[in-house]
Amino acid sequence: MTNTTMRDEILSNLHNPKQLEKLYRGNKTPFKREFNQLYPQMKGNIVADYWNERLHYESEEISWGSRNEFLFILIAALIAGTMAKLPALFAIPEEYFYSRNIGFLVFPFLSAYFAWKNGLGVRKILYLAGAIVMCLVYINLLPNNLKSDTLLLACLHLPLLLWVILGVTFAGHELNNYKKQLEFLRFNGDLAVMTALLLIAGGIMTAITIGLFSLIGYKIEQFYAEYIVAFALPAVPIMASYLTQTNPQLVNKVSPVIARIFSPLVLVMLVIYLGAIIFSGKDPYNDREFLLLFNVLLVGVMALIFFSVAENSTKSTSVSGVWVLLLLSIVTVIVNGIALSAISFRISEWGITPNRVAILGSNVLMLVHLLLVTMMLLKTVTKKTALTQVGRAITFYLPIYFIWTIVVVFLFPLVFSFK
Repeated sequence: MTNTTMRDEILSNLHNPKQLEKLYRGNKTPFKREFNQLYPQMKGNIVADYWNERLHYESEEISWGSRNEFLFILIAALIAGTMAKLPALFAIPEEYFYSRNIGFLVFPFLSAYFAWKNGLGVRKILYLAGAIVMCLVYINLLPNNLKSDTLLLACLHLPLLLWVILGVTFAGHELNNYKKQLEFLRFNGDLAVMTALLLIAGGIMTAITIGLFSLIGYKIEQFYAEYIVAFALPAVPIMASYLTQTNPQLVNKVSPVIARIFSPLVLVMLVIYLGAIIFSGKDPYNDREFLLLFNVLLVGVMALIFFSVAENSTKSTSVSGVWVLLLLSIVTVIVNGIALSAISFRISEWGITPNRVAILGSNVLMLVHLLLVTMMLLKTVTKKTALTQVGRAITFYLPIYFIWTIVVVFLFPLVFSFK
């Protein structure tokens, strides 16, 4: 059902409680989103006021969803944990298995969950499953040359392809809706928060368990790490996704706070860091490891900007908050410019390699995206556009990264002869 159709259905059935309930149960997320946009003009209508309270009521109780949903997640977590133990079960070299297949321990199960939850058609599920299987076969058939740059690049970029497939299943029948795409970015932020909380809780439980057994003379550290921790780690993001979907109230207030706190802190850190580089004696032009860390920092800051925009695009945001995002974007453009000039310098001095071409391409794409987002943020602070348009600019550009990832994973090994 399209957004326009849902909006019209809500308006035309405002005095038909039974049909409204049917619409809500059939498409909860689109119903809530369109109702929230319509409510200001319907405020004062008793039915509309009732639905507004119902949709925004936050229960203090933890919901475990339906029995089938919980069972689905439990089975998926068990299978993911079992797959993580395949090297031990079949004597597969761990370095070979995990470097190539780490993404397959999580993303396919999350994709299956949202495909099932959103009721995707059989044909679409088969296409997506076929794409996952093709990636799985391809990455495991690449020549096992540990010194191959193209193999390393393929292993690093393949999880991004699996992440895109997850985004397709998350969007369901609204793949071209930029609001749904922003919701997927928000989901990633919420997932990171919930996963971190579960890992902290698991770490505390691990420390207590090992400590208690040590008191009675049993050293279980190795057994616990090999059979409990290794089995449970892939299950954590699966369970975290389930909790964010069944209990959005657990993180929907934490994530915006994290974004609001860390954005100005990261801005200050970046400014100080750029100044410190001048006096540190290190530079990304001649230090390869420093350049790689520089690019990791760049990706992390970009993720924070996009996550902050996604979190705030549907809420009223203070002018100071938008200014922080604008300044952070400008500083990040400077960081990107330094990284781009550094990798260009290294290519001119020492020639072309797969790693250098991959970093160059990634930096160019990120720079264009950052400039686009920065211009939209500038228009937002000057009241020429709304923050929602910044979110649209972010999602509009995402397919470009997808295309580049395909090039790195599938074409680089061929172009550079698996070097």
